[in-house]
Amino acid sequence: MDDLERAILFNYDPCIVGADPAVRSQAIDFCNHLKTSSPSDLIRLCFDRLHHSPHVPVKFWCVQSLHETVTLRYSALSPDDLSLLRSSLLSLFSDRPLPSSSPPFLKNKLSQALAALIGTEYPSSWPSPFLHLLSHLPTAGTAAIDMFSRVLVALDDCIISQDYVRSPSDAAVATRLKDAMRHQCIPQIARAWFDIVFLYHSSDPDLAVGVLEAMRRYTAWIDIGLVANDAFLSFLFDLILSPSTLERLSSAAAGCVVSIFSKGMDSRSKLNLLNSLRMNRVLSNPGLVGKFAAMVICYASEVLECYKKLVFEKEEGPSTAMELLEEALPSVFYVTQNCDKLEYGNVVHFLSDCLSTVKSPSEKQMVYIAQILEAIRAQISYDPTYRCNLNSPDKIGMEEEDRISEHRKEWFALFRSVCRVAPDITQLFIQNLIASALSSSEMDMEEVEAALTMFYWLGETLSEEGIKSYAGLSEKMVPMLLSGKFACHSHRLVALVYLETITKYTKFVQDNSQCIPDLLAAFLDERGINHPNPLVSRRATYLFMKAVKRLKAKLVPFIDAILRSVQDALVRYTSLDWSSGDLRHCGSEDGSHAFEAIGLLIGMEDVLPEKQAEFLAALLKPLYQQVEAVLLEVKTQGIGESSPQIMNLQHIIAALNALSKGFSERTVTTSRPVIGQLFKQTLDALLQTLFIFPNIKSLRKKIISFIHRMVEILGTSMVPYLPMTFNQLLVDNEPNDIVDLLLLINQVICKFGNSVESILEEIFPILASRLFGFLSNEGFSFGSECNTEEIRELQELQRMLYTFLHVLTAHDLSSVFLVPNSRNFLDAIMQLLLLTSCSYKDVVVRKICVQIFIKLIKDWCSKYSDEEKVPGFGNFIIEKFATNCCLYSVLDKSLEFHDANTDKMDA
Repeated sequence: MDDLERAILFNYDPCIVGADPAVRSQAIDFCNHLKTSSPSDLIRLCFDRLHHSPHVPVKFWCVQSLHETVTLRYSALSPDDLSLLRSSLLSLFSDRPLPSSSPPFLKNKLSQALAALIGTEYPSSWPSPFLHLLSHLPTAGTAAIDMFSRVLVALDDCIISQDYVRSPSDAAVATRLKDAMRHQCIPQIARAWFDIVFLYHSSDPDLAVGVLEAMRRYTAWIDIGLVANDAFLSFLFDLILSPSTLERLSSAAAGCVVSIFSKGMDSRSKLNLLNSLRMNRVLSNPGLVGKFAAMVICYASEVLECYKKLVFEKEEGPSTAMELLEEALPSVFYVTQNCDKLEYGNVVHFLSDCLSTVKSPSEKQMVYIAQILEAIRAQISYDPTYRCNLNSPDKIGMEEEDRISEHRKEWFALFRSVCRVAPDITQLFIQNLIASALSSSEMDMEEVEAALTMFYWLGETLSEEGIKSYAGLSEKMVPMLLSGKFACHSHRLVALVYLETITKYTKFVQDNSQCIPDLLAAFLDERGINHPNPLVSRRATYLFMKAVKRLKAKLVPFIDAILRSVQDALVRYTSLDWSSGDLRHCGSEDGSHAFEAIGLLIGMEDVLPEKQAEFLAALLKPLYQQVEAVLLEVKTQGIGESSPQIMNLQHIIAALNALSKGFSERTVTTSRPVIGQLFKQTLDALLQTLFIFPNIKSLRKKIISFIHRMVEILGTSMVPYLPMTFNQLLVDNEPNDIVDLLLLINQVICKFGNSVESILEEIFPILASRLFGFLSNEGFSFGSECNTEEIRELQELQRMLYTFLHVLTAHDLSSVFLVPNSRNFLDAIMQLLLLTSCSYKDVVVRKICVQIFIKLIKDWCSKYSDEEKVPGFGNFIIEKFATNCCLYSVLDKSLEFHDANTDKMDA
């Protein structure tokens, strides 16, 4: 072993020689230096080591160097170098091949080197490589035949194949290569394929497989008669049909047949070819159909394409194509339902194309459509293996659910096509599925879930008006579903899709009031809100709320029964076992939707006033009593921030917030003020909670959300609560807290306008102090390099400040800036607005600041008085704002005048 081999071996595997990094670096440098040496010397060195070195890494380095010489240094090669390179490479593919024991990666790399040279020189500079290889095949051994197949595959991979994106120059090389090969040697190559496969299919199947792989790739662009002839096709089908053929060889033969099917040609010739294949030999054998599923689908797709073209071109032959198609369809359905390892996108595409040819289904086509529906049902069904994983979803169950959800998307598209072509057949099919599922105690969960999913999909294909008028729904399907219970209803997936489906059809129930009791029962019994699985129960509350929104007034007669049925669910949501710390139900707030649904029901003015007050009091009283109990416990024992009681308080507040969504301001303040009194009592308890727990951020957000709701429904009776609320929210703030407070203040200003002026004058100095405390250090613009959580919070606070100032001035409250305690911040505010209106990166924000200045000018600069309302403000506008914003910033390249927001800045 000389220095070169040691360097190469160490380069590929440093453990062979040692682990010294310095030695490794020297070895790499030595090898790289050789690659840049004289091409003549490098070529001779590489071929010598290829023939004499026993080390595979050395041989691979040599082949790689030859490949790089062709691809990177071709222009530096002399005629003698090229002659040596051609002859030596061809020798390795004919009379002096690599040993048959050489690893595949070495053979493939050598094939790539020869393919690169052929792609560069053939046919003008080097017209004979294929003729040379072909001339040696009759006497060559299996090693040379193997290399011949590999170089054809390498040519396809590196140059010819259209499966990869090629540049125009690369595409031109491929065209040149194919044209020359068609003219010179493709017939001989095709004959060699047949001879080799025929000779070696028994003695060396792997060699035959390699040849068939090359043939498959080339069929797309060679004369189809070279391979689609009686001799070749008969032999290929013998390989496919023979039970003694190895699977890999029969699969390779089937791949060639598929490439022949897919060959572009006129529809008449294609149909004649397909008709001559006698595919019934495969189609009549379920074992072969399952084994060669891709071939069956391709054949059926090509027959269908011929049929469509012949119909469009109004030529003879559609009837023949239809006969072939009808012969193939049962096999397609068999494949769809029984073959797991199949590219289902091709199946869906084929079946969708089939449906596109159907206008008014015949009896035979109706049978096929029913089979398509059965195929869809089979394909969207879950694997029973994952039944337990899906019921109480673990990682495996969630992954399987995601996989099926993605898989169903293309089948849903096919289902839509079926519904369009044959709505009555679809309805009858689903009706039978649902009826069977309801009547059978032995049907698997997976079958029931698939049947319900298809019923849901049927609703997806219909508009709301379609659901209302769809024939058959009123007679059987929806009433049957609403009143039925499935044997496997306890499984999470069945219960969920059942609830989603009945929610989908609430539009039908809205126009068929006789179904309302069954709908309510489905939501409120163990199928819905009282389902033993909490994941189902929570989802049921949300879907029930959606149903209530749609049905609303029609549910008034059932309110008492509804309240009794949901009582347990309401208690579950707002009660926890504090002693055991049972927080299992704290992971989601879906349970609050039950309160929203009840609020929507009892908040309607269709409910009698005394009953409405009674219902609301019965709901609110236990909730604020729970709040008071927690507050009392704080005073006596103390409660930590992460205690179960605090988490329970958050759920109670979320429930109160949801409950209030059903009430309007008119109901609460005008027509039924007693309702307002009940909400005020609740508000008192929650404000007390805010005073006791000012620093628990999650609790604070929940309370602020409730205050937002009270502003909306209590109207002006909320105003007396605002001073103490704002003052408490100004305690111990962080930027996010100030953002929440500003949102609330903006709502109050928009709601009450000038009537809250005195409150704003009182809190503005404290608020401004907090704001400028956070935003005063580094100006008011942050670069992209400062993309930290803290900076993002300050940026959000900054934007919210501009919105607050804009709302304040737009509602004629600019006088808030002028009270004595606020004047200290006036200069800072003006400088901030000036800086932002001139240079802020967001044009929308700049526009807001300009609009604030325009409003202040109208308020503070009177044309009819020489006395300035705000001393110095007029000069500031002329000298600073007009100059910097209206003149210099307009010349700033950051402004895009095609942007509508920029255009509006001149307002």
